[in-house]
Amino acid sequence: MMDAIKNRYEFVVLFDVENGNPNGDPDAGNMPRMDQETGHGIITDVCIKRKIRNYVEAVCEGEKGYRIYVKERVPLERSDREAYSYLGIDEKSIKDAKKNDPDIDKKIAQFMCENFYDIRTFGAVMTTFVKEALNCGQVRGPVQLGFARSIDPILPQEIGITRVAITTEKDAQNKKTEMGRKYIVPYALYKVEGYVSANLARKLTGFSEKDLDLLWTSIINMFEVDHSAARGNMSVRELVVFRHDSELGNAPAYKLFDRVAVTRKNKDIPARSYADYEVMVDDGNLPAGVTCKRMI
Repeated sequence: MMDAIKNRYEFVVLFDVENGNPNGDPDAGNMPRMDQETGHGIITDVCIKRKIRNYVEAVCEGEKGYRIYVKERVPLERSDREAYSYLGIDEKSIKDAKKNDPDIDKKIAQFMCENFYDIRTFGAVMTTFVKEALNCGQVRGPVQLGFARSIDPILPQEIGITRVAITTEKDAQNKKTEMGRKYIVPYALYKVEGYVSANLARKLTGFSEKDLDLLWTSIINMFEVDHSAARGNMSVRELVVFRHDSELGNAPAYKLFDRVAVTRKNKDIPARSYADYEVMVDDGNLPAGVTCKRMI
């Protein structure tokens, strides 16, 4: 395992959507997620991490140490069993193995962190190990994201669509088209804030400088390998990274996040492109030991 990172980071990502649904709410008929009080759009951290995982999987393609734990059509327990096989044990013998080797929890966690990039990065709840009452069942990752929130309130539109292919023979006798509906956000700019803990990287997962570089690349390109008609045009516009010169940091995160300001140029008309906004990054007079870099 490579050496863990030694510096704390905070970062701000700005990304936009045009004529798409960036994150549908299954409890609201797949309508774009919204803050019901303010009308601002919301995108969950789970959704954003899915894009990062997809990019890493596409770029690394099973490279040792860069596999993805949380992925489609792969039960989590299948990946969990790999740790048992590596240690030469199975679920039935785990209790006896734990009595004979008090460090087995640590060995399992280390195996999973070394082999799966997303565990090393975001952490994981590994259900198989939780059921066996192993302490390694929950790994706290050094990289954490909040919810993304739109800069301005959004007004989702419901669009009617038709399909010429009829589902059944019976229906084909009575109608020529099928009707459907989809939601879109005409345009919205979203901001998400994130954290990278060198302390957790050192103590728990071994998240390294190489992993960090891959994280920045993944964030910048997370929509480039994941385009779909449903999501419309989505692009990352800004990645602002604040680096501390110590493991525990030199300034509160909120003071750094407040240095990234986004305003709409003309508030009399709705925004319909990134050019309708002005982004200001105050990188002057930063707290001692903190540097700022715009990655895009």
